[in-house]
Amino acid sequence: MSSTLIKNARVVNEGHVVNADVRIVGKRIEKIHVNIERQPDDIVIQADGAYLLPGMIDDQVHFREPGLTHKGTIASESRAAVAGGITSFMEMPNVDPATTTIEALERKFAIAFESSFANYSFYLGATEDNLQEIKRLDPKKHCGVKVFMGASTGNLLVENHDALESIFRDSPVLIVTHCESGAVIAKNRSELLANKAQLKIHDHPLLRDDQACFASSSYAVELAKKHGSQLHVLHITTEKELSLFEPGSIEGKQITAEACVHHLWFSDEDYAEYGNLIKCNPAIKKASDREALIQALDSGKIDIIATDHAPHTLEEKQVDYEQAPAGLPLVQHALLTLLDHVYHGRMTIEQVVLKVAHNPAIRYAIEERGFIREGYYADLVLVNCDSTTDVTNENSLYHCKWSPFNGHQFHSAIERTWVNGQQVFERGEFPSCPQPAMRLTFSR
Repeated sequence: MSSTLIKNARVVNEGHVVNADVRIVGKRIEKIHVNIERQPDDIVIQADGAYLLPGMIDDQVHFREPGLTHKGTIASESRAAVAGGITSFMEMPNVDPATTTIEALERKFAIAFESSFANYSFYLGATEDNLQEIKRLDPKKHCGVKVFMGASTGNLLVENHDALESIFRDSPVLIVTHCESGAVIAKNRSELLANKAQLKIHDHPLLRDDQACFASSSYAVELAKKHGSQLHVLHITTEKELSLFEPGSIEGKQITAEACVHHLWFSDEDYAEYGNLIKCNPAIKKASDREALIQALDSGKIDIIATDHAPHTLEEKQVDYEQAPAGLPLVQHALLTLLDHVYHGRMTIEQVVLKVAHNPAIRYAIEERGFIREGYYADLVLVNCDSTTDVTNENSLYHCKWSPFNGHQFHSAIERTWVNGQQVFERGEFPSCPQPAMRLTFSR
């Protein structure tokens, strides 16, 4: 088996930063020690004091395959992900056709088996009439079921009370929710249009306001408590919603919450510059909401950081506000945004690793990933915090070929990424080698 020896790294793991060497043999971490002697067949990587992190586990992406491949594919977006230090992802069901049956779900796994650069899993999408499909989910093979509780399109919207009761009562896997109340959004729209002919981008956080989010997320929490469901509420955006969640360690929690990198970066003050490019659902809101989310990372009310990576073409974005699709391409630069927060003293690097690697692994019970431990899969990223990364649309690897961070210089750089012990990215290059990605499995 191939072996790699990473020398003189600053290993960030389980709340500590230690100077150590790491040997990878085959797909796994064989040894972690302060001074590992080189073996004849080792490929030696001199880390020179760079940080070695467990790869980010992104529990919320939209890679657009099948059916929407003019926006992105599993191959293109996972390639961008590993360039950004993401080694595992869980992908959403709102493709075309929507992933609402086990058969459709397994077809996506088959695509990823052939083309993904990162480890993968896929959510089944809940509808108001596919409870029997939800019941067929295997807790050891499937990451979860996605419930759009309002403000969705197509047949993935679930607002019927009886259908929601059944899903929360009978789901054998983790329930993840998009929470925005369609009724509150409709009321807000009516009130906004009472004084103007059409809505503009600066109306977006008013249309999808904190009450729209709270009404839906509080309902999800109520249902989970009633039925004892395992619930993970995705992309929290408001200070108001934080009252729904308990602080402290993720261990043993029934109900958990997530924030996304763009909601930790942008505020409503940025709509004037970026316009539809930062239109997303739930909406980017006030700076005070952003600061509350950052504080909630420290208290533990926010357990996980993800991306909600959702690429659209520039042409699709450059239309009137109401017609522009919601979502941003983010996986290539997500970890860099968090390391900029570290640079500016808003987070610690240990906290970043907790929220993007350890806690996703714990919440989803992912087998042997998310930590730098002997015997675990070698999903690793080497980060140079003494370097910089300049972002342009031209050097963005997304199929859509643009980034909301176009023109920004980050205060760190992704040097190398390993997936299951195989180096898949090195300083802007992708070694010519078989793709090593694996289907995620779960110990539950």
